[in-house]
Amino acid sequence: MTAHWYALHVKPHNERYVHHRLSSPENLASLFRVEAASVSIESFFPAVRVKPANPRASKIRPYFPGYLFVHADLEILGGSAFNWIPGVHGLVRYGDEPAVVPDSLIHDLKDRMAQLDAAGVLRVDKFKPGETVRITGGPFTGYEAIFDARLPGKDRVQVLLAFLSSHPQRVQLAADDLEKVKKP
Repeated sequence: MTAHWYALHVKPHNERYVHHRLSSPENLASLFRVEAASVSIESFFPAVRVKPANPRASKIRPYFPGYLFVHADLEILGGSAFNWIPGVHGLVRYGDEPAVVPDSLIHDLKDRMAQLDAAGVLRVDKFKPGETVRITGGPFTGYEAIFDARLPGKDRVQVLLAFLSSHPQRVQLAADDLEKVKKP
């Protein structure tokens, strides 16, 4: 009897709902039709606080849209136990076997979520179209570009980058991989 971490694929916009269902002992008893004391499941829902463009939109966004993590013993529950939970597609699998997520990765993710939470609200609208920015991460690190647009519904942006010719090319990046270029 060994519990492991697994990635759980959920239906779009159901991450919070499924996490809530898996976090309550009463819900676990009804979901798995067993005594609440005999089921031990930990649910981890990595999420970040954001300032959305639409003030009525959710201020909490999944870090991995469509996924959350569960710590469970599949020898007790069975490999298909999660398939019957409303809002769930099932465990991420490689072939017929559920993919085990290393404890160290979950630990690192929890640390990263704590860092992001301590940093406060993420803002992707800190750049204005036409501003000069420097790329700080990814394959284009160090290049300067022109900020073009924030991509809707994502913490991604589009910049114009001239690197192989004098004609700028549109490149999509994570918003965190940009910084403003200070004017002299």
